[in-house]
Amino acid sequence: MTDDDRIKLEPSWKEALRAEFEQPYMHELREFLRQEKAAGKEVYPPGPLIFNALNSTPLDQVKVVILGQDPYHGPGQAHGLCFSVQPGVATPPSLVNIYKELHRDLNIEIPRHGCLQSWADQGVLLLNTTMTVERANAASHANKGWQFFTDRIIQVVSEQRSDVVFLLWGSHAQSKSKLIDGTRHLILKSVHPSPLSAYRGFLGCGHFSRTNKFLEERGLAPIVWQVPAN
Repeated sequence: MTDDDRIKLEPSWKEALRAEFEQPYMHELREFLRQEKAAGKEVYPPGPLIFNALNSTPLDQVKVVILGQDPYHGPGQAHGLCFSVQPGVATPPSLVNIYKELHRDLNIEIPRHGCLQSWADQGVLLLNTTMTVERANAASHANKGWQFFTDRIIQVVSEQRSDVVFLLWGSHAQSKSKLIDGTRHLILKSVHPSPLSAYRGFLGCGHFSRTNKFLEERGLAPIVWQVPAN
């Protein structure tokens, strides 16, 4: 994660975030991850997928940002896209509710899998604000430095892009609204899609249709929210 040739990162993001990789917090984070692995701890997602959100959605193609908090901490789940799981893995409860709202809002057929790669490929930045986690230990890597890096990602999108829709679900995501220029972008807020809170306003929020309406009004292609069958 230090030298340019060791950072496997999509070029536009690499350029925008170059200075971050030399910050003291990043050196500390790198050492923390090295020690965790040396201690025999499993860290998710696998190393090549930590930056999957950035590698899948180049900076100049970002149209929508969805913020998650923490990668899934079960084996084989996390692959670097928030709310998404790898093919063949059971759809997690929060994503089940996202699919329910998509069906209610846009009459989209509920997929049989939970891989959201097709969204990322269309310009939906699926960003977890903490980018790694220890197996079976939720939030174990929170406040280890990732928050500074992902805050900068949010700022870069706000500064360098225009007409982006930010979907902030839950209090953690909403706390990042201060990093976003609301005069340049659309910020939509709701409770989290978790089963603990979804019934208090996420189900019925209409964020997906509102996102596409905003994009279309600005001459941008809407997001095809229907996840492919395979």
